[in-house]
Amino acid sequence: MTAFSSSTINGEGRLDERYVQDAFHSYLKLSLAQAKAEHLLDVELLSSAEGDLMITGPALCLYFAALRSTTNPPSVPLPRKEKSAPRHDLSLDNCPLAFTPFLRLWSECVPAIQNLTPEQQHDLARVVCGLEPVSQPVRPVIGRLAADLRSISIEISQRRSFQDRYAGDLQAAIDAGAAADGAAPASAKASFVPPPVYTPSPTSSEPPGKLPSPLPSPRLLPRNAYSPPRSPSGNTLAPPRNPTIAVPSSPAIELIRETLYAALADVLSTTPTLRPILKSDPPRAYFGAVALAVLFVASTSMTPDGAVLGVRGVPLTLAECPAQLRPLMREFSEIGRAAEAFDEEDTAAAMRLAQEGHDVPVPRLERVRALLELGAGHDVGGPPGSTGRRSVEGRAVAFANRVNALALAMTRLPQFRARQEDVFSVLSGVV
Repeated sequence: MTAFSSSTINGEGRLDERYVQDAFHSYLKLSLAQAKAEHLLDVELLSSAEGDLMITGPALCLYFAALRSTTNPPSVPLPRKEKSAPRHDLSLDNCPLAFTPFLRLWSECVPAIQNLTPEQQHDLARVVCGLEPVSQPVRPVIGRLAADLRSISIEISQRRSFQDRYAGDLQAAIDAGAAADGAAPASAKASFVPPPVYTPSPTSSEPPGKLPSPLPSPRLLPRNAYSPPRSPSGNTLAPPRNPTIAVPSSPAIELIRETLYAALADVLSTTPTLRPILKSDPPRAYFGAVALAVLFVASTSMTPDGAVLGVRGVPLTLAECPAQLRPLMREFSEIGRAAEAFDEEDTAAAMRLAQEGHDVPVPRLERVRALLELGAGHDVGGPPGSTGRRSVEGRAVAFANRVNALALAMTRLPQFRARQEDVFSVLSGVV
């Protein structure tokens, strides 16, 4: 084994994580540039990093990698570090264990992506980017494939190693071809800023279980920073959560934040499998808990007119919400309505199947909660019948992605970043 190989492959025969990360970012730069050339993304979006570009970028990279894959089972040829070094293909046999669930799910997508016509493949790329497909009607498999690619991308986007390098990837895409075609002004710079580091401090001044007073809100969500997708509609109302520091005079963002943080205790009490992850992988556990809290609040604390019934029974209506936060409020409401629709549809289907003597599949909301808790790919490769159902349309995955996207939008707000360390102290005290 050469010196290069020994530093690239560990003693278990698996590729080094850093080597795979370097290769991914190399391909990500190329994929973003290709997407810009195909008018899937433009310089304005790349430089502003608005919307869910943190999810779209890696999903495009996975899409282009699927088109390039030539092996069975699918693998990814990795670039050489040096011209004289041997070439490695990333496969399930040598994939770092941390990335195996993602690669397994991606591998399942590859044959379906390659079996699409060129027009359908382009439509898939458009759906990944949140654009309307050109061909109508849209094949259901395109929605499922887009949902699967974006679910993997959400997991990738939570890794700090990705966040710290993404601004450089965006800038490389902005600069690609700029001198030749003049498409990008010289002043165009990527403005992406990584979200906060989800690492609790061992020296918190607050005792576990006590939330400090809210910090002032210097600036709310910038305009157009989040564009919610469309969905069905009706919803339920539940009693208020345990009291925290929120009072009727609290600013809107603080009331939403405290309502979500109060829901974390409910999430931990009903999801005991999150507790060991909180110690072994705090970033993943924190994001999973926040996403589950988003679903919990959207499903139990939204009134029929779209208001949030917050902690201490304090209501927040859409009209009372600042304009910058209304897209988030609307998305909370739409997620709650979609969750109720899922529940009603699954209940009706379960009753019909039971009457006909058929097995009743795992309800979609249970699948959604498992995806939020365990991440993309957790339900791929297990024994038959152990993973619930994977629909042709991928509706459960798409809905989990939607909840994750809202959680990501919320946690990127400065007010959430400011309280992060305190919440970690509380969660550590609970577990």
